[in-house]
Amino acid sequence: MKKLILRTVGVLASLGVIGFCGLLIWLKLILPDVGKAPDIHIRANPGEVARGAYLVNNVARCMDCHSDRDMDLTAGPMTPGTMGQGGEVFDESKGLPGRFVARNITPYNLKSWTDGEIFRAITAGVTRDGKSLFPVMPFPNYGQLDSLDICAIISYIRTIPPVRKDIEDSRPDFPVNWKINTYPARPHFHPIPAQGVNAAYGKYLVLMANCAGCHGGDFSGNENFPLPTGGVVYSANITPDPECGIGSWSRDAFVARFKSYSDSSFHPAPILRDHFNSAMPWTFFSGMTVRDLSAIYTYLRTLAPVHRPAVRFVP
Repeated sequence: MKKLILRTVGVLASLGVIGFCGLLIWLKLILPDVGKAPDIHIRANPGEVARGAYLVNNVARCMDCHSDRDMDLTAGPMTPGTMGQGGEVFDESKGLPGRFVARNITPYNLKSWTDGEIFRAITAGVTRDGKSLFPVMPFPNYGQLDSLDICAIISYIRTIPPVRKDIEDSRPDFPVNWKINTYPARPHFHPIPAQGVNAAYGKYLVLMANCAGCHGGDFSGNENFPLPTGGVVYSANITPDPECGIGSWSRDAFVARFKSYSDSSFHPAPILRDHFNSAMPWTFFSGMTVRDLSAIYTYLRTLAPVHRPAVRFVP
């Protein structure tokens, strides 16, 4: 009986080792399983480049992360000459499991990438050399957009000035360094809804802008963002709750809040140490059209109101 028990334990232990080795092989050698980069060749025209410029700079606001923002000034406008150079760090201080660094997306770094390799990185989260991206880069969102918009984005970033800046590799902490290959996924594209002031189009823009990335999955805010000038700022509740969110806001007031940052009267002012500043990329989003901002407002009004007061700032 004792020998039978020992034999059974040995068999189970062997199966456990085999299973564990199989898991490691699956994680490190089989994944990410998103397929090869598509064989696409984007022949951009002026209209496509213009669409890409609008999306990159104002809606998807890629330059929010892939450029330097001067957070010593009101609303952190982009530092001139840094467009696309990358380098912003997302690490443990921001509640993330490692050190993830935004890549250089100028032609300096992407000149040897094919259009398909850039397309796969944006929409599936796998780089040219097969490495997995951490979803602080919102590729799960981009993989649900219209593929034509992704092509427009690529056509535009091919035209921006190259910035000679080499970026350190991202370094995920354990166990994410093992799990990271499970994050990429094949895209599931959807056509752009009818472009107008309607909730479906607003939802599409909210997905592209990754509003949930800062305002939370239920859009009730309170996500924290440490400021380089000291203190922590929190994202706002943007649900239609009348007291805690935007339920009492008119559409015109909502649009005007954004557009005030593109008005000629707006001049970024220096931020004093331990004083409030907004991490919201107002200077990027302010370039959206009134129609698109109105569509976003229309969609946000369809959300379930969440009665959750948002902290504004803690020095």
